[in-house]
Amino acid sequence: MPFVKVYEFTGERSGELELSASVFDVPVHMAAIHRVVVAHLANCRQGTHSVKTRGDVSGGGKKPWRQKHTGRARQGSTRSPIWIHGGVAHGPHPRDYSQKVNKKVRRLALKSVLSDKVREDLFAVVKGLDTIEKPSTKTMKNLLTAVGAEKPLVIYHTNANGVNLVRSVRNLPGANCINVDSINVYDILKAKNVVVTPEVIKKIEEVYA
Repeated sequence: MPFVKVYEFTGERSGELELSASVFDVPVHMAAIHRVVVAHLANCRQGTHSVKTRGDVSGGGKKPWRQKHTGRARQGSTRSPIWIHGGVAHGPHPRDYSQKVNKKVRRLALKSVLSDKVREDLFAVVKGLDTIEKPSTKTMKNLLTAVGAEKPLVIYHTNANGVNLVRSVRNLPGANCINVDSINVYDILKAKNVVVTPEVIKKIEEVYA
């Protein structure tokens, strides 16, 4: 069974917490992680890029000059892609970049990155993390320093004070804060350390065990 360090909100260590081996102690599956990350980045693309072709730009209805006996190359329109103010050839148009990933693959990839963070001792549990009464960047910085978290991903459970936690973390360089319902492989890989609450551990084990 894997174990993870537990800290109080003051930064003092208070013991260890036993984790579910089916979630936090699985072999790292690099193929699944790669597949999920590629799909995540693709799904973040808006796909709203667009250019005008020669049929979309204004003008160009008249033939610039007659076909023969001018000494110049034949031209049929001033809106050809080789002309200034002409249309764009083979340019991008709106499209959907989203990719589908099977549920089992997504679950396997998430458990793989969580297990890797636990093995590398880059995973910490802090009690009362999401009960902060008012936003305080200084307090959060001191806490994360005390638990040894560098460029952390702070995961909290849904509650009324979640917005205070987000505001406390968002000004810290390299830090990120998300709800447990929004955890994903990309954010976990991007962060060096992961800091969670006991409620988050319970929620993850309920869903992925």
